[in-house]
Amino acid sequence: MMIEALIAVALVGALVTFVAPNRIAGKLAFAISLVPAALSLWLFAAFDGSGNALLDGELAFESQTAWLEIGDHSVSWFVGLDGISLPLVVLTTILCTLAIVSSWTPIDERESQFYGLILFIEASLIGVFSALDFFLWFVFWEAVLIPMYLLIGIWGGPRRKYAAIKFFVYTNVASLVMFGSFIALVFGLGDSVTSFALPEIATAMRNGGLDGLFGLGGPALASVVFVGMFLGFAVKVPIVPFHTWLPDAHVEAPTPASVLLAGVLLKMGTYALLRFNFTMFPDQVETYAIPIAAIAVISVIYGAMLALAQTDLKRIVAYSSVSSMGYVILGLVAYTTFGVGGATFQMVSHGLISGLMFMAVGVIYNATHTRMVTDMSGMADRMPIAVGILIAGAFGYMGLPLMSGFYGEFTIFFGTFGSELLEYSPLFTSLAMFGIVIVAGYLLFALQRTVFGPYRLETDYEVGRAPVHDIASMGVLLGLIILLGVAPDLIFDMITDAIEPIIGGGL
Repeated sequence: MMIEALIAVALVGALVTFVAPNRIAGKLAFAISLVPAALSLWLFAAFDGSGNALLDGELAFESQTAWLEIGDHSVSWFVGLDGISLPLVVLTTILCTLAIVSSWTPIDERESQFYGLILFIEASLIGVFSALDFFLWFVFWEAVLIPMYLLIGIWGGPRRKYAAIKFFVYTNVASLVMFGSFIALVFGLGDSVTSFALPEIATAMRNGGLDGLFGLGGPALASVVFVGMFLGFAVKVPIVPFHTWLPDAHVEAPTPASVLLAGVLLKMGTYALLRFNFTMFPDQVETYAIPIAAIAVISVIYGAMLALAQTDLKRIVAYSSVSSMGYVILGLVAYTTFGVGGATFQMVSHGLISGLMFMAVGVIYNATHTRMVTDMSGMADRMPIAVGILIAGAFGYMGLPLMSGFYGEFTIFFGTFGSELLEYSPLFTSLAMFGIVIVAGYLLFALQRTVFGPYRLETDYEVGRAPVHDIASMGVLLGLIILLGVAPDLIFDMITDAIEPIIGGGL
């Protein structure tokens, strides 16, 4: 019942925070968030699962209770963790706690509602990463959209309504496409499945596949479902050309919402791709490997080029996320242990690094009230510790050795280069590696303009040292980035243990 406890604490905490006075809401939400964070670390220390949750693995902290009957199929409360989902649950609880702390400076109105929504997002995200029944999983999946829409639409910037509606429409339409594809999958399996349990469905797909539906034969239906689900999840990732909602959402969202959006919500898409497309459809992965790899490389290069053209620090980091998620997709489609394992590791690594970068940009904005690189310089003289952490985070983005970004990208490249499934894998790997050069270019250019040189600011605000709580939040993230860079086996071993049943061997 530990997973239920995690979700319940966050959900009850959200309700309590909603009705708390504004003056104590931030500190109350922080105190409540420490409980799921501590529980998730205990789950990590006590983890004893093995294999993959969908492919006859031994689940950790498993719980299953009958819930509903929908026609001939049963729905149950079914949760559990394996080496793929557990690191993402820990990432969620840590980032939510730190996002709350980073809210103390910029959020000064309707604080009870703001912090309550953060805790509601936390409960929903834990559900997404732990649910093993599709109906239950989809409830949590959709529940994440509502609080993020409100966070952007209420506490966002001048164009917040446009950004919030665009975010909601894009992701909701994508959810409908994905949902329809999955229902076609269930009906196509016929009598071979009697529930919406993901392990049962994955096993049926691996053993016999689809019988056919709507006049389509089994292979044709499998291709239609695979493409439909891929498109639905690709919007959430997002990858080119479905990325246009992301920069607007990030620019208009308050900094803590950007931390969660880049740090965890984008991982919902890549996690779902791994759980559904790349676990249930091995034949279709091989069929569509080259176009998927091409999309991944285009996302890497195009996202980095767009970031190079920006002058808003938030837009730079937002487009960086598009580029980074391209690496994750490339690792997944390589279909090797190191490729898929590196992609999963990169989900966690990018969550930490992007969270740190958005926090650092938020700290600078709180002090200067501008995010434009053309409006300031010499910030290192006024905010030396905050700027030092920002520079360290940028180096993590560039893949500096002994930081988590390096290990994530290295394992993806290593696994992709040796892929036997992906034709022209050395070419795709080489093109993706070129993206690192562009990443270094735009990050170093932005840092040179904003933090070095003589102090200059195009506003009348007095700039001083960042608050201690902001430095502490960024320091925790930087410490975790270095920890996973120095000791990646803390999570990589459990990840590969859950990956190997999907891949069945290979580098």
